[in-house]
Amino acid sequence: MQPIKRTIAIVCGGDSSEHDVSLRSAQGLYSFFDKQRYNVYIVDIKGQDWHANLHDGTSTPIDRNDFSFMENGKVVHFDYAYITIHGTPGENGILQGYFDLVNLPYSTSGVLVEAMTFDKFVLNQYLRGYGVSVAESLLIRRGYEHLVSDEEILQKVGMPCFVKPSSDGSSFGVSKVKNIDQLAPAMRKAMMESDEVMVESYLEGTEITIGCYKTREKEVLFPITEVVTKNEFFDFDAKYNGQVDEITPARISEDTARRVRQLTSAIYDILHCNGIIRIDYILTKNADGTERINMLEVNTTPGMTPTSFIPQQVRAAGLNMTDVLTDIVENQF
Repeated sequence: MQPIKRTIAIVCGGDSSEHDVSLRSAQGLYSFFDKQRYNVYIVDIKGQDWHANLHDGTSTPIDRNDFSFMENGKVVHFDYAYITIHGTPGENGILQGYFDLVNLPYSTSGVLVEAMTFDKFVLNQYLRGYGVSVAESLLIRRGYEHLVSDEEILQKVGMPCFVKPSSDGSSFGVSKVKNIDQLAPAMRKAMMESDEVMVESYLEGTEITIGCYKTREKEVLFPITEVVTKNEFFDFDAKYNGQVDEITPARISEDTARRVRQLTSAIYDILHCNGIIRIDYILTKNADGTERINMLEVNTTPGMTPTSFIPQQVRAAGLNMTDVLTDIVENQF
């Protein structure tokens, strides 16, 4: 007897600058999911426009009372939501709260974890309490810029530094600032993306990233990718327009790789994550010549296009994205 096929929503879009990037991730995920096992629909969310893309090329509105839709005169209810929104409302806990209310399992961590990982400044301060090394930073809120002087920034963070939206991703609104004169325009640029801006010290070293997920039965840590760009930093063009070399596995010592895996697993557990996460780090040198692992960011809805880091790492591990996604879904049933 054939088991009943679960119906999966790949939820994409969102209300941030990353809307179109999210649509690309949704297409990637759609290509990876096991269609023999699941009925899969892409659900695009933007503002009040929520619609499911039907297999005949048309779309139909989502009933937000229970996240259902009509197809061929019948109501279709989802069994699971795979969230691939980069930015609000899918990466900051808002959509997770909605799914909790309608009692629908989803692929990411819960409301608190999503809200915390989305706010880079809050996450840094939280994980610092667990001994995780992070860059020095200051938080500046819209309307309260006068409370933090240029001198204070110089003293605590130094130059060069990064000015970035505290709550956003994909390097929108990020500037590398080399002198005080560049601070104000960088601040304005970041404020276009977020009401809170983080000014963060510049760390020079090797940038790496690693994906991870855990189920009731196992822990999976993917091979580490080294990120090399000729740009000033790993900006939007580097991420999405090919201006970067992504080397998997990273050219780092086995001891450093072991410590990175260990730290990634620990952060996953500290935050009580769910589904696939990707953590970005930068390796710097301690005074004694050993490598220091500095956490940059925890991505809870990492990119899922065929060329994104996670699918690359899955291939490098000799695994199959279809099997990985099945692991993620079935772990909640």
